[in-house]
Amino acid sequence: MADQKIFIFDTTLRDGEQVPGCKLNTNEKLELALQLEALGVDIIEAGFPVSSPGDFHSVEEISRIVKNATVCGLSRAVQKDIEVAGAALRHARKPRIHTGIGTSDSHIRAKFNATREEILSRAVQAVKWARNLVDDVEFYAEDAGRTDNEYLARVVEAVIAAGATVVNIPDTTGYCLPDQYGDKMAYLVNHVPNIDKAILSCHCHNDLGLATANSISGIRSGARQIECTINGLGERAGNTSLEEVVMVIRQHKHLGFYTDIRTAELNPISRIVSDTMRMPVQPNKAIVGANAFSHSSGIHQDGFLKDASTYEIISPDEVGADGSKIVLTARSGRSALAFRLQKIGYTFNRNDIDTIYQRFLQVADTKKEVIEEDLHRLAHAYTGTAIPS
Repeated sequence: MADQKIFIFDTTLRDGEQVPGCKLNTNEKLELALQLEALGVDIIEAGFPVSSPGDFHSVEEISRIVKNATVCGLSRAVQKDIEVAGAALRHARKPRIHTGIGTSDSHIRAKFNATREEILSRAVQAVKWARNLVDDVEFYAEDAGRTDNEYLARVVEAVIAAGATVVNIPDTTGYCLPDQYGDKMAYLVNHVPNIDKAILSCHCHNDLGLATANSISGIRSGARQIECTINGLGERAGNTSLEEVVMVIRQHKHLGFYTDIRTAELNPISRIVSDTMRMPVQPNKAIVGANAFSHSSGIHQDGFLKDASTYEIISPDEVGADGSKIVLTARSGRSALAFRLQKIGYTFNRNDIDTIYQRFLQVADTKKEVIEEDLHRLAHAYTGTAIPS
């Protein structure tokens, strides 16, 4: 059986922009939209058009310039929201309206002061309004992660019957464990009669650090779209990280999935998003963090220098990283020291390295990292020559 495509729905420009301090102007959104299209994402969620004139304008302008990806606008299950989203998307080659409503008892009672039946009716009506404007309608069941499965299945069946082409099952609060989220998807696949008429989508938040794991569990149970952001940006603790789910799928080919993402662009776009949104990437971030391909432990360095695959399951080139780094610290060993000295032009035999290494440890114990300038000093101190000025 051929591998199945997983559609990548990027919401960096919408959910990612909700991070405090990450507000983007229209020109910044346009530039990032073009970068996302070049990356190979299938759907770009460009914004929430009814939220402000600026957001409407951004979605409208993105719709004009994006040629290949679907352009999506968010709305609530409110007629005006949906009409405004449709207007903002009128120039898009592939427009999608993303509408929905909360389906958990918590949302139904606390947010809407309504009943399950009233919410079901509103959900269906929202999809019908959207289908009057575009052919591609995605429905989100907000807080699906905490929604009763039987009721969720009723909602999903009803919105598909009303014309939804994609149904988003958000773990809005990052509550689910991977097996719970996967079981929820499997329940929908097995209990919604018309499920074959729509694509199920994962939209996971990272409140418990499980967004990537939950998304992978979701596609293993029948979902075929993952909603994510560059660098895992998003509300509170963030959304599913695009680079993580893409590389999990690429590394674990036995899962039988693929994406159209150009993985060599992952690190470059990560830096562009970080700079544009003024949000640094944590150094230990998977795939795109500064330390993702750095090695400082002597045991790791020795293994890596003998065969990179001992400690790297991904090649830096594969994801557009600058390359692997041997970082010298007090935990580093002789092989790493010899390697770094050779890289800057010094060739010493094993006995030489043994002697230099003792002095190296004295230096390393006084600082967090031994840098190239320190190595020159160590080499010239050993040979008794002056360091060139």
